[in-house]
Amino acid sequence: MPQVNPFTIRMQVARMFEQGQSLFAELKVQDWLKERNHSPKDYIIRFHQKMAPVGAKSSLIVEIELTRKDGQPVDEWLLQEINRQS
Repeated sequence: MPQVNPFTIRMQVARMFEQGQSLFAELKVQDWLKERNHSPKDYIIRFHQKMAPVGAKSSLIVEIELTRKDGQPVDEWLLQEINRQS
């Protein structure tokens, strides 16, 4: 059973980018995929950085993009879960 974490993967990755640890963000997403019984080898992981809106708790928003290497569509639930805000 996956470990329960009160922070979304998107929040964790954004924090990594803010702290200059973006090199580890891909590993974090790979671990997240493994916890959900998906093989990280099947996906291309990309990050898109955007400035957070005024009044947001963090200064940066990072969207996570998953693309399957075999060309099949990524499960919609997985995409929604990985970019869930809270």
